[in-house]
Amino acid sequence: MAEVLVLVDHANGTVRKTTSELLTIARRLGEPSAVFVGDEFDAAKETLAKFGAEKVYRVENADVTDYLVAPQAELLAQLVEKTSAAAVLIPSNSAGKEIAARLAIKTDSGLITDAVDVQAGDGGGVATTQSVFAGSFSVKSTVTKGTPIVTVKPNSATPEEAAGAAADEAFEPTISEGAKGAKVTESKPKEATGRPELTEAAIVVSGGRGTGGDFSPVETFADSLGAAVGASRAAVDAGWYPHTSQVGQTGKQVSPQLYVACGISGAIQHRAGMQTSKTIIAINKDEEAPIFELVDFGVVGDLFKVLPQATEAVNASKG
Repeated sequence: MAEVLVLVDHANGTVRKTTSELLTIARRLGEPSAVFVGDEFDAAKETLAKFGAEKVYRVENADVTDYLVAPQAELLAQLVEKTSAAAVLIPSNSAGKEIAARLAIKTDSGLITDAVDVQAGDGGGVATTQSVFAGSFSVKSTVTKGTPIVTVKPNSATPEEAAGAAADEAFEPTISEGAKGAKVTESKPKEATGRPELTEAAIVVSGGRGTGGDFSPVETFADSLGAAVGASRAAVDAGWYPHTSQVGQTGKQVSPQLYVACGISGAIQHRAGMQTSKTIIAINKDEEAPIFELVDFGVVGDLFKVLPQATEAVNASKG
């Protein structure tokens, strides 16, 4: 069975949910082989084995870890050649998409970004689905040349456990001087908020102009659900919430199981970042707000009255 390479997304050895999703998808296409960059492999091994990684290529080379994305594209190109991989799956974040683009050029292969579904093709190969034009269309795509390189959006698959050996093999890539043009000079852990990462969360609660700058009911409701907190561009531009929490075409694109839009009108800029969510709920005082054209469930009302009641009901249901 041909190997399917999965680039591991981790923080200090803690494997992110996106990787367990990619390993689940990889099993549809062949034998999952993880590619782990960094020196915290021992902390990650159990999780990689739990989700079916049969082999792990471990890369601790400073020529890779001390630089930005270009060396990772080179090491993946060398692994594609070494393994004759059936496909390469990469998380669809900003770094992952740049790595994938560079890798596609180096291997003379087709590239598909922001896939929301990946399956084995009827005639072999890889069949993907993308949501395009702000979620207005679904596109079916296949790679017709080289090794399929696919970046996959978070929450595109439900992680499924399947015991794997996670047999690790140290891999020493040869990194060119040209790939070492951008060096990491300092890094520090992201400040913990107690909430899940916005792009990985299964539930996202976002606030917009209707909050008037008071995000407390949005945050309280999100915490009752164990959700991440997002914001519209209007809220971010007004200085009410950090830019890192912006959901939209010029912010982060999310695809959770549940998205709750609070006081957000539903401009196309925002819709482009959340329209692929599985279930969408909107709370807005304006019954003519464009967001109601998109939702599965809509509540016409004041978020400052609706959200506290919803929070109380959620907490009561917990016993």
